[in-house]
Amino acid sequence: MHDLDEEHDHNGMSDEDKAAMAAWIWAQESVELKTVGIDIGSSTSHLLFAKVTLQRVSQGLSARFVVTGREVVWRSPIMLTPFLPNGMIDAAYLQEFIRACYRDARVKREDIDTGAVILTGEAIKRSNARAIDELFAEESGKFVCATAGHKLECTLAAHGSGAVALSKAKNAVVLHVDIGGGTTKLALIDKGMIKSVAAFAVGGRLVAHDGKIGWTRVDESAQLVADELGLPTTTGALSNAMTRKKIAVRLAELAVDQIVNDPLDELGQKIALTEPLDRSLKPEIITFSGGVSEYIFGTEEQEFGDIAKPLAAAIREKLAARSTTPVEDPGNRIRATVIGASQFTVQVSGKTIYLPKDQEGILPVHNIPVVQIGMDLSDDIPAADIIKRIHEKMAVLDLEPSARLAVAFTWHGDPEYSRLANAARAIKAAVAPDGKRANTLCLMIDGDVGRTMGRLLQDEEGLEGAVVSIDGVQLQELDFVDIGELISPPGVVPVVIKSLLFDNPANNL
Repeated sequence: MHDLDEEHDHNGMSDEDKAAMAAWIWAQESVELKTVGIDIGSSTSHLLFAKVTLQRVSQGLSARFVVTGREVVWRSPIMLTPFLPNGMIDAAYLQEFIRACYRDARVKREDIDTGAVILTGEAIKRSNARAIDELFAEESGKFVCATAGHKLECTLAAHGSGAVALSKAKNAVVLHVDIGGGTTKLALIDKGMIKSVAAFAVGGRLVAHDGKIGWTRVDESAQLVADELGLPTTTGALSNAMTRKKIAVRLAELAVDQIVNDPLDELGQKIALTEPLDRSLKPEIITFSGGVSEYIFGTEEQEFGDIAKPLAAAIREKLAARSTTPVEDPGNRIRATVIGASQFTVQVSGKTIYLPKDQEGILPVHNIPVVQIGMDLSDDIPAADIIKRIHEKMAVLDLEPSARLAVAFTWHGDPEYSRLANAARAIKAAVAPDGKRANTLCLMIDGDVGRTMGRLLQDEEGLEGAVVSIDGVQLQELDFVDIGELISPPGVVPVVIKSLLFDNPANNL
């Protein structure tokens, strides 16, 4: 039996109190959560509060909650991310901004049930990420804190902008272009499914004024453009608007080359940050998000000491001259971010899971990113195809095979040994190519083969390292999981599933 209850801090509660709370949640038909989404990037930071409604869906003796409603109730101003002279994010200033947002929204920290903190760009550097983690230490159990490299940032922007929802609503192939302060992220989306992502170093704050001395910020790709054009990048030279415009126009050419899939010149290849986008599908719609998109769609006129406005003007002009693909606003531009996270707890029977014989130090684990491979491994699938899919999904999340992760898949067929063994070998090859793992491998299975799969991986395939294999759970892309310690009796482990949530402008189409 798979019981389900809402996640709360139960430290200090008696077993009777926990059982009573679980029974109360089980009796509810719907639950309303207050959630916060916080986006901290290289150029800008902002947050928002949302209300999420979860509805219980019964299935025999088990049940689960699904999101049936989401409403953004307050949005913060957009703040330029504060940096100290040594390049560190000013965590104290950031903390005061967040406190002010809670105060202005009339929300107390204890009122928030769950949330998501997304770090991108400079914010993911180790020293910055550590300082920011300390700001949310007290919420660590109920917040998802995700550091997004280039590919995950592409995925988050595609969802957060509304481009994924737009592609699904219009049953169309969409090329989403997110132009931020330092990078541009591409996502090719087919009928609501992201097929490929890519990133390159073009952004609106590659050249920027520091607010005091002058035009002192010149990032590497802007410097490469200036060198190519024979332009000096001293503070005095960059104070000339025409000099900044020439750099912006050349950056726009490089961006449009990527958008329309024209051959990249030497400089275009130098500023690529990932492998090229898969161009097997032709876009029917182009969408934009990010700070530069505010100028592209004419929703912002004020300049903020950077080159975003001339960059947008040049992109708009050059794209119109080189492409007939219609451009649409997906709904969320500079605010293309998460609105928070939903979460719920599933208790899974100990009879259908696999845990290491020596569990000391293995559980609990928190905020494990889910690699949802989207395959039913009970089908007759070659091992090479399974390995390829796992690697593709890990790449989109910026995860290495050795990383903390949970591989999620479906098993709806019979537990035939040859196919189980094939799947186990493929999983081992994908996440432990040398047969060893320092981090616990978590398997999250929509099916009833958790214990068998765990035993195959460790007893027959000889995978060295801890394996936790749990079945009866349904996970999706951009989920995170917490797995608690074994509770014995009754022999269950609590699993908290945290799903990143996005606003859905397509609801208004």
